[in-house]
Amino acid sequence: MSSKRKITVAYGDGIGPEIMKATLDILEAAGAQLEYDVIEIGEQVYLKGISSGMEPKAFESLRETKVFLKSPITTPQGGGFKSLNVTTRTSFGLFANVRPCKAFSPFIKTHFPKTDLVIIRENEEDLYAGIEHRQTQEVVQSIKLISQPGSEKIVRYAFEYAKKYGRKKVTCMTKDNIMKLADGLFHKTFDEVAKEYPDIKTDHKIIDIGTALIADRPEVFDVIVTLNLYGDIISDVAAQVTGSVGLGGSANVGEEVAMFEAIHGSAPDITGMGIANPSGLLNGAIMMLVHIGQPEVAEKVSNAWMKTLEDGIHTGDIYQEGLSSKRVGTQEFAQAVIERLGQLPVNMIPASFDKEDTKPMDTRLRPRAKAKKELIGVDVFIDWNEDGRDPNVIGEKLRQANASGLQLQLMTNRGVKVFPAGMKETFCTDHWRARFAMADQSIVSHAQILDLLDQVGKLGFDFIQTANLYTFDGVRGYSLAQGE
Repeated sequence: MSSKRKITVAYGDGIGPEIMKATLDILEAAGAQLEYDVIEIGEQVYLKGISSGMEPKAFESLRETKVFLKSPITTPQGGGFKSLNVTTRTSFGLFANVRPCKAFSPFIKTHFPKTDLVIIRENEEDLYAGIEHRQTQEVVQSIKLISQPGSEKIVRYAFEYAKKYGRKKVTCMTKDNIMKLADGLFHKTFDEVAKEYPDIKTDHKIIDIGTALIADRPEVFDVIVTLNLYGDIISDVAAQVTGSVGLGGSANVGEEVAMFEAIHGSAPDITGMGIANPSGLLNGAIMMLVHIGQPEVAEKVSNAWMKTLEDGIHTGDIYQEGLSSKRVGTQEFAQAVIERLGQLPVNMIPASFDKEDTKPMDTRLRPRAKAKKELIGVDVFIDWNEDGRDPNVIGEKLRQANASGLQLQLMTNRGVKVFPAGMKETFCTDHWRARFAMADQSIVSHAQILDLLDQVGKLGFDFIQTANLYTFDGVRGYSLAQGE
């Protein structure tokens, strides 16, 4: 085999150091050609006052090695600490989160022994962008960002993954019956890309019923592609119904850098007890070996791991009376895997990887025509808590503002139309949206909007945010109010 491949390694917090040692022991015994650049991340770095949880030299290590094997970390409680995982994913463009969820029945207890699905989750956008504001005494907002290029990249990745690994169907999951623009863009992009893969079946599920089906009939799914938050939730559901979240590994893949990890957390309640299951991190490491061009070693490790499960050598989280033959701790489990290197599972299908698996996915964006964008109005968000929060009071007062025909059309509170002709039963907070447009929906100017804001301020209102209203090729680029 060629010279050793340098990777970045982080032992993490909680059970992280224990499961990382066990994993690296197995990889070395299997003949993995690896060299380690060990970095410190997580709790101790946070406590040094570094809010990202990673020192600058750690980022430099990733920039050099482009491969990150990471144990779980602990984020201290309280505000001001950013998610290290999210920071790493977004900083290095790790747009695809790949989480295989497979049943290993009867050796791992599950009600769904035929489950073998892969969840491919968009990894950079959505609510995980972490853009939040407290806008009034009562209301905070979290901005959900979905882009067309981000959607296309992850959808194309899902179809390329299915094509490479012989998967037959890709399911898209969104909530586009409610978020018609954001989730609607993702679904529309899925439908467009799907046309390029006529040999792969497709379908779409609303995320709530989709999640219910994963919990009840996971065997009906093959590859699932979805947005960031939904993917985070359903991948844990899928992992749990196949036996244990503790078995799941994941890959976070970008154009240049990739991060591999267990899907579980740092489990501080069992830290230092030597009982943690290293399987999740080990399965992440197997994905890493394939990624860096050592598929033979990945096969050897995966098969030895499955043979260990078949032989009933189990850590406490998956131990079953009458089925397991021996309850072991972290290092003893690792040693059992090492002893079975070179062996194949008898009852489970042996792992098989080849050099084709190491080729990157083709996620290049296809060219698109630029739409004609026209400004036709503005939403002005206002902090107002007077006169019993009567929508008619604030509405009539704001009607006095008129910037060359740009005037109030309606008002909402928490997205519900409250003026004019709102429902008296609607509960109102101190956070209001006033929508201004021309009566004939004609184009407005930025100068009109600035004039309007000046008038709103002179009327005594605290405007806290604005959102311009655009059309794109004549199609409305903003949502209607509830009840509009």
